[in-house]
Amino acid sequence: MSLRLSTVILPTDRWHEGGREKWRRAEELGFHTAYTYDHLSWRTFRDGPWFGALPTLTAAATATERLRLGTLVTSPNFRHPVTLAKELMSLDDISGGRITLGIGAGGNGSDATALGQEAWTPKERADRLGEFVPLLDRLLTEESVTERGTFYSAEEARNIPGCVQRPRLPFAVAATGPRGLRLAARYGQAWVTTGDPKIFEEGTPEQSVEALRGQIEKLGKACAETGRNVAELDKILLTGFTPDRGRPLESLDAFVDFAGTHRDLGFTEIVIHWPIADSDFAADQAVFEQIATEALAQLG
Repeated sequence: MSLRLSTVILPTDRWHEGGREKWRRAEELGFHTAYTYDHLSWRTFRDGPWFGALPTLTAAATATERLRLGTLVTSPNFRHPVTLAKELMSLDDISGGRITLGIGAGGNGSDATALGQEAWTPKERADRLGEFVPLLDRLLTEESVTERGTFYSAEEARNIPGCVQRPRLPFAVAATGPRGLRLAARYGQAWVTTGDPKIFEEGTPEQSVEALRGQIEKLGKACAETGRNVAELDKILLTGFTPDRGRPLESLDAFVDFAGTHRDLGFTEIVIHWPIADSDFAADQAVFEQIATEALAQLG
């Protein structure tokens, strides 16, 4: 099974002070996709520079030619399907059809309350995602949409001429629970996971592999229930949130071992964080670039 290697570039740099160069370098290094996080702020970066995902991706689209671009991940925490669809259609056009939308239920971080609302419970987040994704699917595939939902509505919302990618740009649905996996099975062109958060702190890499194996099995069952072949979905692992933490980026050999193990589980794409000094994503830039240019060849 072939494996793709992608990166995620956090939107922490001013565009003309290093931001543009990272995205151009990602293309030069041969990454399949460069993603960014769609948050208003995030964790330890909350009190530092943090720019908007969609404007950043728009700029990246004009600075690159071949590199796919996307979010990991967009959520309903501060997005609405109607406005998001218009922006995504425009971004897909500007990029010449190189956009993937990573989408998930979101969490209870600062995004959850930034608009003044109370943070939603996990069930409420799942409820909203369950309405958000189908409506977004319609908005990106139909010229005019009217719908009355519990959480989201549209009134003759138009998206003409539609996406460059047909029937719409791909969705990469982040999910580990049964409802999210069913959404991935029905609407996703890809599925995204970061592993099992319950074992991040004290688990072992071996336990993580077994947890991921279980997630892929559940995805297969969800696909079977919807009449979908699970092989149709790309399976994306966003690294840095398993017990391995940053160890796979310590050397080329370490990454090849890590990637081979997860390829054998069924993953088709592995995403590594662009190094950021003095953060959880600190790594040697030279080793990172060696991994980008040599790892896949070693995997065969």
